[in-house]
Amino acid sequence: MSRPDPNFDPAWRAWDDLRRPIWLFDPHGLRGVYANASACALWGAASREELLARDFSQLSPAVRARTERLAKATARGDEISERWTFYPNGAPVTVQATISTYRLLDGSPVLLFEASPVDAEPEERRALEALRHTDALISLFDRDGRNLFSNPAAFGAFGRADLPFEARFAEPEIAGGLMDQALTRGSTDALAEVVTRGGRRWHRLDVRVSLDPVTGGQALLLNEIDVTGEVEARAAQAEAERAAAAAAARQSLLATLSHELRTPLNAVLGFSGLLSEQGLSFAQAEQVARIHEAGDRLRLVVDEIIALADGGGAIPDGERRDGAPIGTAPDRALRVLYVDDHPANRALVHAVLTSQGVDCVLAEDGAEGVEAARTGAWDLILMDVQMPVMDGVTATRTIRALPGPASRVPIVALTANTLAADRRAYAEAGMVDCLAKPASPGDLMAAVVRWACAPAGPDLTEPVPRSA
Repeated sequence: MSRPDPNFDPAWRAWDDLRRPIWLFDPHGLRGVYANASACALWGAASREELLARDFSQLSPAVRARTERLAKATARGDEISERWTFYPNGAPVTVQATISTYRLLDGSPVLLFEASPVDAEPEERRALEALRHTDALISLFDRDGRNLFSNPAAFGAFGRADLPFEARFAEPEIAGGLMDQALTRGSTDALAEVVTRGGRRWHRLDVRVSLDPVTGGQALLLNEIDVTGEVEARAAQAEAERAAAAAAARQSLLATLSHELRTPLNAVLGFSGLLSEQGLSFAQAEQVARIHEAGDRLRLVVDEIIALADGGGAIPDGERRDGAPIGTAPDRALRVLYVDDHPANRALVHAVLTSQGVDCVLAEDGAEGVEAARTGAWDLILMDVQMPVMDGVTATRTIRALPGPASRVPIVALTANTLAADRRAYAEAGMVDCLAKPASPGDLMAAVVRWACAPAGPDLTEPVPRSA
């Protein structure tokens, strides 16, 4: 049998049957003192004893401050009318309460609550329902970062309804700055990494000043949206762009190295080869042979370096197409147009070809080459790639678009730019072969005979399969 309360006032029995919820609360001892049946129903208690046995010592600092304020404000006999929202058994109940100070039999002051349930407006009920079911994570904090409320989405993400503001972040030190900014400006937003039950996630945060509907005090409303997928997609895109830029820079460097190393080697090997055939003295021939041998060794080193850097691209003579067997040489001299902006290259190729009875005509850039192709009858066009005014690839496309037989003249790239990507571009533009500089006189003449003497074949404006 429970011990009778020495402060039980028989006058309270008059409240027992009232339909208005009435209860007494000790703001200092943080305990219930009395409650009528209507108050027990409002608080979701099965009996008065159950309600009064509840532990109210864990009230939030904001609610505790509010009750202390009410105790002071009503100590001289004043009444205060306020709207309060309670959460008995986790469900919100809003009442309009008249609060005054009531003195127990021993003279101790307690707070007397006389409550009238307040029905929420339809808009409020709809807002509460939306708050329960939204995917957005919504929480309310006091000025010190203590959690006052979390909707189901926020509770599900973090697993705790009392998680402090700073404890959400992977870098807790940013919490203070966000709170200060919101309190100073009224609102702030940020993208931050947070620690959820499922691991680290990226959340877009909106923090703004609000009011605690229970205490009326200043609070911070936090709205969080999980944008991890978007952040990861942007990071992947940035990484892909970085990799593409690095690959483009690498290809550009390789192309520059290939051109700048092979172009002078072409002159060294070509002219040393021509000199060796000019009836030199034994000593002179020996010196020229050494120059040629050193240049050839350097050419092999350059070819290997470029091929390895290019991912093991094609053996320098290139990827030739099928369908061009060596044909019967015509009774007349072969007519070859050679397009190159480098004077030494033009002189070398002209010397090699004319020494073999080939009628070789020179053009200094792609534009000149296109005009020559339009007006002349050629057995073959040798085309440099890197040229001013018009490059070799553009010139080839332009020639392939010409009307009549001019569009079907075989075009062979004679270039220092022989990376795998370069070769694909040449083939797509309509070139039938790629000969790397420096080209030996034998390789050069073999390519001229192969393509200039080829029998009439397919329209060279159409792609021809490459050899394996």
